Amino acid sequence: MSDKKDSLNEPIGTSPSRIADPALRLEAKKAFVWTAVIGTAMLAIYIAQPLLIVFGALVAASLIDGGARLLGSVLPIPRTWRVIIVLLSALAFLYWLVAFAGSQISREAAQLPAIVQQQAALAIEWVSDQGFKVDAPDFQDVATNVMSGVGTVTRAIGGILGGFTTIVLITIIGIYLAFEPRIYERGVAWMLPAHRRADFFETASQMGKTMRRLMAGRVIGMVFEGVFTWALLAWYGVPMAALLGIITGLLAFIPNLGALLAGVLMVLVGFSGGTDMGLYTIFVYFLVQTFDGYVLIPMIAKKTVDLAPALVLSAQLIMGILFGVLGLFLADPMMAMIKVALERRAERYQSADMNAKEATDGA
Repeated sequence: MSDKKDSLNEPIGTSPSRIADPALRLEAKKAFVWTAVIGTAMLAIYIAQPLLIVFGALVAASLIDGGARLLGSVLPIPRTWRVIIVLLSALAFLYWLVAFAGSQISREAAQLPAIVQQQAALAIEWVSDQGFKVDAPDFQDVATNVMSGVGTVTRAIGGILGGFTTIVLITIIGIYLAFEPRIYERGVAWMLPAHRRADFFETASQMGKTMRRLMAGRVIGMVFEGVFTWALLAWYGVPMAALLGIITGLLAFIPNLGALLAGVLMVLVGFSGGTDMGLYTIFVYFLVQTFDGYVLIPMIAKKTVDLAPALVLSAQLIMGILFGVLGLFLADPMMAMIKVALERRAERYQSADMNAKEATDGA
């Protein structure tokens, strides 16, 4: 009789699956939240690679957009034409690289692994002569891993493009984003609540500005390190000067690890030509890195986001392990964007607290 009475007291239209017990309903909500969190994490892991490609396209778009804005300061022409000029300039550089230096660099790239292995064997022999016990297979495994770390770079330079599909996707999406960035920005804003859109546009603008300045600094550092390394090595007659200059320039995009890896390759190739040449390559490495670290980077960092070296290195290690070379290249820009987002969030909360305090004081 009581069951019939309870059923009569329930609201009309109540779903049969409704949980009447408040405590049980609370536990069900908790279970749903945890299921959603776990499902979101699994989905993020599953689509992490495509998301990384999209982020790489944003980085490429910021490079193109930065070049177009720079041209805009001297060429009063529509933005579309400035973007086309930037793309044609990049295409012309790639054509020059393949047409005039491709065959030589390709041969040098093919010889580089053999030279590294040879120098690694000599290093094992020298360390053993000093009385240290070194396991040769383990040391050779380390050398192999080092070479695999720049395998994509050397293959790309030599004409055998590693990850060609990924590069094409990043380039195509980046070009689309660079031509009409406002369309995609408004598209994302429309998916947000109306009261959040103004803040989103402000955060996106700040992120775009930071990304452009960060990429401009990277490009300046890459050009400086690549050109000066090539010129100084070629002047002394170091083998593979052009290849080492290009590798050094490309790896300059990766703070900390890039310079170290480029220096190891440079010194190994230098010692293949004798002790004097090896010492000279060490001098060149420290000269270029010292000028870049104490002159260029501080000047650029004043106008970009300032990231702690330990934080960047940790992000590079994690992204490199998870996503390989692509993750290693994009770790620094991703950390910069995360920092901008967190700073904007802190500013919002601070502004909200100040407004609440003013309202309380006024009352």
